[in-house]
Amino acid sequence: MENQNPKTKKRTLASKKFEIPLDDFILSRQAMMCTPRTVAWYEFNLNKILTWFEGQGVDSPQAITSRHVRMLLGEMISKGYSDGYVHAYARVMRTFIRFMHKEKYIDELVTFDMPKLAQKQLRFYTKQEVGQIIQTCKDKRDRAFILLMIDSGLRLSEVIALNWGDVDVSSGIIKVVSGKGRKARIVLIGFNARRALLRYQGEVVLGDEQPVFQSGPVKRFTISGMRSWVLRIGKRAGIKLSPHALRRTFATLALKAGMNVFQLQGLLGHSSLEMTRRYVAMLDEDLVDAHKKHGPIDNLLG
Repeated sequence: MENQNPKTKKRTLASKKFEIPLDDFILSRQAMMCTPRTVAWYEFNLNKILTWFEGQGVDSPQAITSRHVRMLLGEMISKGYSDGYVHAYARVMRTFIRFMHKEKYIDELVTFDMPKLAQKQLRFYTKQEVGQIIQTCKDKRDRAFILLMIDSGLRLSEVIALNWGDVDVSSGIIKVVSGKGRKARIVLIGFNARRALLRYQGEVVLGDEQPVFQSGPVKRFTISGMRSWVLRIGKRAGIKLSPHALRRTFATLALKAGMNVFQLQGLLGHSSLEMTRRYVAMLDEDLVDAHKKHGPIDNLLG
């Protein structure tokens, strides 16, 4: 199953028996106020999944079995898709199947084991790397962006959507009005990030509805444009730079500095504490230091 952009044109399903529950499911996501991007993601992937089912002779929701789901996931694994990609497909199927059962499109709930995700140590930047990145910022905009990202933990999409009216430079309070899942929250930045933003203000068009980071006169960055900008900053620093790793750096360094996990959860905008725990990986050197301080034998024998 090919990996394509969710904006790809909707496919036409051969069976009307699939089209009706699919359309109903999409309406339910819209009623739940999912973002248009999320709705498009569901629709695109479910069209691919249901088209695959039809190719296996499954002509109605009632005909779907656990075996069909396992066959699809197994085919994806055999083709070399990543564990995260396969897991995302499984989540889509599970959500859709539960919806169909709840809405009486199928009589019995189709259950299956979710594919496991490998535990990975996610990339973030050390204090030394952060210093290196900051030193290679070529202008006020670069510096303001890097300091804001690392000091706030904002997502890339949240930074793109940020307007000057959302930022109180004097207090460091930033209102995130278009967070993931349309959830609003407050984040904070410190003195140095605020100073960087203040200096950058002199180079852009100001106004409550104007974007904070502008790629041209009063022009808001696109996602691809901002990613390219981040890559250029990283290239100068000699570090593979990504927006999500900058967000992860905020989380990791904040915990190391003494912030508790509940406070971090609120600032990151995570819906569950488990998500925050998975988000932040312990450093190998932290484990070494912890063992030096608390290893039972060395402490017993001196």
